[in-house]
Amino acid sequence: MNIAAIPFATLDPAGAYAVWRLRQEVFVVEQECPYPDLDGRDTEPGTRHVLLRAGEDDGDLLGYARVLDDPTVWRIGRVVLAPGARGRGLAAPLMETALSVCPDREVVLDAQSPLASFYAGFGFVVEGEEFLEDGIAHLPMRRPLQA
Repeated sequence: MNIAAIPFATLDPAGAYAVWRLRQEVFVVEQECPYPDLDGRDTEPGTRHVLLRAGEDDGDLLGYARVLDDPTVWRIGRVVLAPGARGRGLAAPLMETALSVCPDREVVLDAQSPLASFYAGFGFVVEGEEFLEDGIAHLPMRRPLQA
């Protein structure tokens, strides 16, 4: 297993394709949520792409998360594991790596409601009412600045 958080500029074409394919496979097809996944934020200079691969840098993409550099907080989103990679404990190292590139500010995310307890294990707390996004219940969550 290989995991890295990298800027868009260092994603090679095959890596970028694998990211977009996985996000489409899970969010658009499996979860039946057609939405504009390519929202312009992937290419921002402060964005980090967390890639969890089987084997070396060219191994199959097993998981992914996107870290956005918002003005006052870090925002983690697009957290996804490939269907064949689920149930193997891979979500935790994916989140740990995402959090490792979030210094000096609070971190926010919108968790699918059934996953709120998973994110709570990383210090996130619910910060608002449940809402529907693309027909799926979500909870806004915040991780206070770590001392």
